[in-house]
Amino acid sequence: MADLQKEAKRLVGARVVEWIEDEMVVGLGTGSTAAMAIDALGERIKGGGLSVRGVATSFASERQAQKLGIPLVTLDEVDAIDLAFDGADEVDPDLNLIKGRGAAQTREKIVAGQARRFVVLVDETKLVDRLGSNFPVPVEIVPMAVAPVMRVIESLGARPELRMGVRKDGPVVSDQGFWIIDATFDGPFDPIRVNQRLLQTPGVLDHGLFLGLTTDVLVGHSDGSVEHLQQKIDEVMD
Repeated sequence: MADLQKEAKRLVGARVVEWIEDEMVVGLGTGSTAAMAIDALGERIKGGGLSVRGVATSFASERQAQKLGIPLVTLDEVDAIDLAFDGADEVDPDLNLIKGRGAAQTREKIVAGQARRFVVLVDETKLVDRLGSNFPVPVEIVPMAVAPVMRVIESLGARPELRMGVRKDGPVVSDQGFWIIDATFDGPFDPIRVNQRLLQTPGVLDHGLFLGLTTDVLVGHSDGSVEHLQQKIDEVMD
């Protein structure tokens, strides 16, 4: 199964790179699936005939792009991003997402919000009927706000847990130097309400709910096919 998932990720990464055109500004996502797409983009650039500039969503994607010779720019240097690609932990039927297992959700959301086209790359296991089915919602916070933010999360019906490092003592630290609280919902919840309440809470930088940002989803299936899902224009949130 792991080999099939890896191949599905490779297929969707290769497919999105086919959509990238010369002189585009491209948002470079974070995580294992996005990394495969960055590799494919590097190979296409190396083959000649394609000139792009990338905007990295994390230190990891920045380092990978540099190794592959993909020129990088910041949002100070461009007016918009033509196409951004990234993975996701969950994708619901409305193409809303949970992202953030790599603790890069805030920079990922900034890049997605600046993209004319935001393409999500997943294997079929990431499709869910409702958000929160398999993964918690990451909430990025100022360290001193742990206790009050946890109380807010509990009031929303979720179980908060400070994400701890696997090979280090203490909490996971994001690229911004913030901490991550994972909010686990045991049943259905209203993503719009949760989004609004969290963003109104002092000490919260952002969270892993991506609502109304996705334009396309490429789904890799175990049979080797790639499914293309598109957001309906009238469903995109203001």
